[in-house]
Order: sequence, then C-alpha cells, then structure tokens
Amino acid sequence: MNRITTLLILAGAIGVGLLLYRLLVPPQEDVESFLGHHWERPIPFQGPPPAAFSDLEASLDPQSCAQCHAEQHADWKQSLHSETFSPGLRWQLQLMTPEQGKSCLQCHAPMSEQVTLVAAERGWPGAPAEAPPAHIPRDLHEQGLACAACHVRKHERVGPPPRDPNIDPEQGPHGGFTAKAAFKDSRFCAACHQFPEDGPRVNGKLRENTVVQWQQSRHAEEGRTCQRCHMPGRRHQWRGIHDPAMTASALETTFQVSDDRVVAAVSNTGAGHHFPTYMVPEIELRLERVAADGKRQALAREIIAWRTNLALTEELFDTRIKSGETRELEADLSPALAQNESLELVMAVAPRRLYERTFEDYQQRQGDKLDPAVRALLTLSIAEAKNSHYQRILARYPARVAN
Repeated sequence: MNRITTLLILAGAIGVGLLLYRLLVPPQEDVESFLGHHWERPIPFQGPPPAAFSDLEASLDPQSCAQCHAEQHADWKQSLHSETFSPGLRWQLQLMTPEQGKSCLQCHAPMSEQVTLVAAERGWPGAPAEAPPAHIPRDLHEQGLACAACHVRKHERVGPPPRDPNIDPEQGPHGGFTAKAAFKDSRFCAACHQFPEDGPRVNGKLRENTVVQWQQSRHAEEGRTCQRCHMPGRRHQWRGIHDPAMTASALETTFQVSDDRVVAAVSNTGAGHHFPTYMVPEIELRLERVAADGKRQALAREIIAWRTNLALTEELFDTRIKSGETRELEADLSPALAQNESLELVMAVAPRRLYERTFEDYQQRQGDKLDPAVRALLTLSIAEAKNSHYQRILARYPARVAN
C-alpha cells in the first residue's frame, strides 16, 4: 500500500468518524441563539399542560416547585427576585398606560400569564374576562420573577447541566429537564441587567449596563461569572447591594497614617462591575475619628453614586468606583492619634435612594390628589425604601475585628 492510498484511507476514516459523531452527538445550540428565544418578551404563554402531567407537574406556582426544590424556593423567597412586583411598582402601575405598564413588566413580571393577570386586574383593553386555568395561580403576577420565568418554556423545564454525572436530566417529574449551558453564562442575566445599545441613556451612559461593566473587568477575563458571585453553589439568593456582607465584600480598605495625616484607600476588588452598578443606590463613605469614650469626629466623607435628576434626563454626578479602581479619603489628623483612639471607615448604604427621592417628590406634589389605595401603596413603598438603609464598619485603624 503506497503512501497516497494510506492517506486516502485515513481521510475516509476521519470523515466517517466525524459523520458518526455528528449523528450521535447533536450540536450544541449557540448561547446567544438560545437566549434570543428564551428571553422573548413577554415570555410566550406556556399553553395547555401535557395530558400526562399531574396537577403538581403542570402548576406554574412557585410553591409547587418547592415540593421538590425546597432549598431553591426558600432562597428565592428571601431574594429580591420574589419581590419585583413590589408596592413601588404597583402604585405606579395604577397611573400608567397599558403600554407603559407592559414595558415595566418585561422584567418585573415577564411571563404572558403574569401580564394577563395584571391586565385583568387593571382593566386594560383586551384583558380576558374568564378566570385563568387551574395551572396558573391567581397571584402569579404578584410573585415577581417566579421560578417558571427562568425555568419553564411550553411546559418544558430547562436549567443548567447537572453537577452530578449520575443524574439523567431526562428522568424525573415533568419529563425531566433540558440542560442548557447558557444558565451558567453571564449573558443569561443580561435580559434584565443590561439594556441594549439603543436603550435609554443619561449623559451618554446606558441606565442599565451591568453586563458590559463586567465584560470590561478582570473578573470576566478570569472567568468569574455573575452566577459565581450572586449564585454561589447555585443558591438562588442573588445577594447584592441590599445585603451588608455582600456589599462590604466588594471593597478592600487600607490606611496610611502619619502624625498629621490619614489616607483611607478604598478599592473595588470584589465586584465585577461599578460600585454601585446603577443609579438607584447611594453609598456614603465616612472617615471617622473615634475617641475612647465612643465619641466620633467626622474627618472626611464622600457620596458614591450615580445621581441624576428625577426625570432621569440629566446627570448630576457620577462618583461610582469602577471594578479594579481605588478611591481615597484624605484628612488632617491633628492632634496625632492617641493610643486609646482609633479611626474607622464607615459605609452607610441607601439601596433604594433614587426611589426615595422620586416617590417623596411625587407624594409632596400629588399625594392629596391620589386615590386612597394608590396613596397607601406610595406611602408603603417609601417606608420600605427607607427601612432598607444600613451601616457597616469597613475597616479600623489600629486593626481590630470589624462588626
């Protein structure tokens, strides 16, 4: 057998092998392609459940999911994803046109079943008069970003590939599930946490730009996804700016102290995006001198935020700390720090500061003219925003165990 014949036989064998591989191993759907139809808005109606499904398998109620996925449901229940249909949204929906309301629902209650329930509740044109079928709970819209919004399409369950190789995704209740790598990809989160290029901007900046911020950070280069920080161990907690420990973990603080000067350097080392990422929260950093008796003297302070006017058309300032950047608070230290004194860098967080400003302004201008039910929701939403405030000591000098 000559060399050419051998090469032809080898090439043929490779070709046959590739053909068999393609027949036996279906091609993986491109992540972008999958997400393009997975996050169609509103999420299309699931339709009638398969005849073989039990009532439990057919149900879109998160509580039904909890029967087998108790830990995930418990985490979700404590997360902001379960609260996206909040009083702050509900009072505004009562003043919106159907088109405005449906725009908000794209992220706050994105399933067609949820939009229909809101339409019926609000009396929007075209809303069905009949009650929803049994597999749709009457309060599904009030449950915000429910389990089915991410994991159910046409009654088919979808999720990330199993971590246990012994688990067969096609086995189990509701016909098992279809494994998709996109659930482990940061782009999965972009549907709600990244506006498109033609989305609304302030001073040229997209109002929601978290995924792009991540893509431009070292976290993306190192393969640290959104899920790694916000869903560690696949926990459905999505902790963020509302969580003191999570917020503090984004920052590292160092002190440089001399007899007459102190510099506190604050670095955004832990967040794969700006700190904070968008315009709603505000953080006050305070450098304080603490006497032995606990009395405090403010030495320096800075507001870390992207503040706009209430119409969201004009930027007032943007002092956010980009991922990897450092901000310094500097102050005179005279007289020199005594042995029984200390320095503290305190972080005071208002997670919903923009909502507070906007809602309070509306309450002052229109409160007496509002329907009592709307006014009650507005008052409740302001209280919830204010109750979300918290403080945390980021660092002390001399170093001691922080709170």
